[in-house]
Amino acid sequence: QVQLVESGGGLVQAGGSLRLYCVVSVSFFSIVNMGWYRQAPGKQRELVATITSGGTTNYADSVKGRFTISRDNAKNTVYLQMNSLKPEDTAVYYCNGGDPGFPLWAWGQGTQVTVSS
Repeated sequence: QVQLVESGGGLVQAGGSLRLYCVVSVSFFSIVNMGWYRQAPGKQRELVATITSGGTTNYADSVKGRFTISRDNAKNTVYLQMNSLKPEDTAVYYCNGGDPGFPLWAWGQGTQVTVSS
């Protein structure tokens, strides 16, 4: 069974930065497109950023220019560097594989990001 383990969240002031990590326990990680999602209280989960197996990235308009997704296939890890954080970025952040909006696996526990104003 594939496990997704997210970490790196925390409490940060507006304008600050965090780096999120997601380790995926699957042998074929390098050929899987990956994405970061987030879910704020009372809202639906939304796609934040994606990276293909070939390294092509895409971002939601709300985070474009502030967030950077990357991956290290040797470590089965996908990262989300978040800069210039805003209070509206507060959410639980999750990673998953697959095409945008079509997650491959059961969700992990996520990592909480809280941005204070």
